[in-house]
Amino acid sequence: MSARLDAQMAFLMEADRLKSITRATRNHDGRFENSAEHSWHLALFALVLAEHAPEEIALDRVIRMLLLHDLVEIDAGDAPIYGEVDAEAQALGELAAARRLFGLLPEPQGAELLAIWQEFEANETPDARFAKSLDRFQPPNLNLAIGGGSWLDYGVTYEMFETRVGAKVHRGAPALWDWLRPRVAAFFSKA
Repeated sequence: MSARLDAQMAFLMEADRLKSITRATRNHDGRFENSAEHSWHLALFALVLAEHAPEEIALDRVIRMLLLHDLVEIDAGDAPIYGEVDAEAQALGELAAARRLFGLLPEPQGAELLAIWQEFEANETPDARFAKSLDRFQPPNLNLAIGGGSWLDYGVTYEMFETRVGAKVHRGAPALWDWLRPRVAAFFSKA
């Protein structure tokens, strides 16, 4: 029992480092969001918006995915959606980070959480598709709330937004995309 709890606490203390990973998205107060805030906010998005999933989902699994999905940024860093990133290198770095981080946990708990993270990354199940869509849905809403946010920082156009975000949101949450698209289009038409 003591060794199990020691391993779990080592993982939880390592996970605390997620609070220091700065993202490209800004919060309502204009400061850059950290990845722990993002994960918490996404879990809340899932809790509130689950009724908009186009397929039956297991809400507890979606929330677990969203709480875990960015832990890899502790080692691999954040890859802004509008930044220039070597996607293959980023994916390899994230997988190595996932194996290290979830490997801190005792078995079979570590393997279970790694499998949940991998399911999110694969984006093939209804739970993963909805979780991935929320991951793409939240930042534009923050950008809208603060007058552009990271869109201004990265020189984003509506076409870039639609290509990099639209298809991903639409795939797992078409109702949310239908709600978001005209709001974003209106923002960019005025910019």
